[in-house]
Order: sequence, then structure tokens, then C-alpha cells
Amino acid sequence: MATGAAHVFAFNGDADGLCALQQLRLAEAPQAALVTGVKRDIQLLRRIEAGSGDRVTVLDVSHEQNCVDVQRLLEAGVQVRYFDHHFAGDLCAHPCFDAHINTAPDVCTSSLVNGYLGGRYVRWAIVAAFGDELPQLGEALARAHGLAPRTIASFAELGRHLNYNAYGECVDDLHFDPAALAEAMLPFADPVDFMQDTNVLAALCEGYREDMGKARALCPERACNGATLVTLPHEAWARRATGVLANELMQSRPDHALAVLTPKSGGGFVVSVRVPTGRPLGADDFCRTFETGGGRKRAGGINHLPETEVERFVARFETAFGVA
Repeated sequence: MATGAAHVFAFNGDADGLCALQQLRLAEAPQAALVTGVKRDIQLLRRIEAGSGDRVTVLDVSHEQNCVDVQRLLEAGVQVRYFDHHFAGDLCAHPCFDAHINTAPDVCTSSLVNGYLGGRYVRWAIVAAFGDELPQLGEALARAHGLAPRTIASFAELGRHLNYNAYGECVDDLHFDPAALAEAMLPFADPVDFMQDTNVLAALCEGYREDMGKARALCPERACNGATLVTLPHEAWARRATGVLANELMQSRPDHALAVLTPKSGGGFVVSVRVPTGRPLGADDFCRTFETGGGRKRAGGINHLPETEVERFVARFETAFGVA
């Protein structure tokens, strides 16, 4: 709970949220309070109490999932600034609401912040683009600013590993609490210095190798033409690996839609969905047909799928994305 803070940043704990935060903190307010969590923890604004004259900046979490609390904060006289690229739903018209939302498939939240800041900390936006599985955006930004191939490769590695760190059911599943990771990043205007002067990337690389070695040994539970489904074991390593595994499986079969089901401690599943480019139904639209579902055109998810809903999910997934 953040109470009475002059400025609060609420941000997704993944690479895009962290790098968007990093750019704005470097430019504006390094002493602001932080509210964050694992990648799936997106209803962050319900944890914020603020009043007239305070400012809340929201980064990389769906407005649709936070709209009630946006309205609550605005009615309390809070200035709310919102950067995001997920489905937003209806935006309120309010003089205290400053929205920078673009749901195009080739942007991420950090690229929106990069534009807002006039490219001042573009290197962190490049890291975010690679971490958010937008390599074409990362390459384009990197080329436009004259980065060497070796630097581009290192930024891509950092982005992937920052993103990997955000996957888990709770912060205890992660190698680094995203709030602590944000503080570790803050002194560094250049990601190169962050990689050289901290042990963060080395620790994430070691954990990544161990987790992904186990994940890559798994076999799909179900597969039909055009659609593949994988169910992970109820283990912390599997919860950490789920996002990277989904991305790797999509790269290996780019014409297949993919669903990865990860068991939750209290029952049910977290679901990650990936959909190939060009499919008429996007991952976000499909996932929103289930309660707690959402995301983007190519990458979506369901934060809680009850066990009683699994058969219905599988049937609808294979009907929606299977190819006869």
C-alpha cells in the first residue's frame, strides 16, 4: 500500500514495465514510491491510496483491469498518467487523466515512453522491445541510434532475462523482486553499465539455464493442426519458465497457436496464449472470453482458469485456432 506519496509509479514487473519506469525515473522522479508485482499482477491501482495534488503514473498494465480504481483516484483529485499498449476498454474523459495508450502490435510501453521523452533514454527502450518479444522494433530503434551488433545482442539478452524474471505466481517465485530490481537499475542511464557493474544479469542467466533445461524436456500434452497445448508441473521453476517456453515454442512452430497452462497453488491454472500473425482472432480477444483474460493480439493470457473450465478452454482453443 502506498499512502500519501506525492508521486507513485505503478508498473508491471516485466522487462517492458521496468524499462518504461527506468526511463521516466531517470528523467523525472527517482524518489517516487513504487507499486509492482509479478507479471500477472496487473490490478495494481487497487493498492494505491492517494489524494488531491498527488500523481500516479501507470506503466504497462491494462486500463480495462484498473478502470474502477482510475476513476476512484481521479475523483479524489489525483493526477493519473497512463502509458500502455494492452486493450484499454473505455477511457474516461477527465482533466486529470493523461493517457498515452497505443494497442498497435508493433509498439510496447517503453517505446511509448521513449517517444514521450524524445528518445532521451532510448537504450532502455531497446532492451524492453527485445524483452517484450518485439525484435523488429528493437532492431529498428537500435539501428536508428547507431548501436553496434554486439551491443544490440547484449541488450536483447538483458531484455529476455528481465522478462523471464517476472514470471511466477508470487514474488517469492522470482529471482529478484521487481521493486528491488528497479532500484538496482536506477543508477544506470546506460544498460551497458548496468550489465557490467551489477551481478543481476549473471544471476538471471544461471537461473534461466537451469529452468529452461527442465522446461525444454517437456512434451506437448495435446496438439492438432494449427494449435498446441502444454501443461506444466506445479513447480516454481515451471512458473518462472512459462513465458520463455511459450515464446520458444512459438518460434519453433510459428504457424501454430499455443496455450501453456501452469497450475496455481490454490487450484486452477494461469494460461499463456500465443497466436500467429495473420490469424483473424487475436490472443487478446480470445482470452477476454474468459474471466480474468486479456493481453495483446499475438500474446494474451488468463490469470485464473478454474479446473472446472479447463475442458471448455481446450475445446474452444482448438476450435478457434485448429486448422481442419
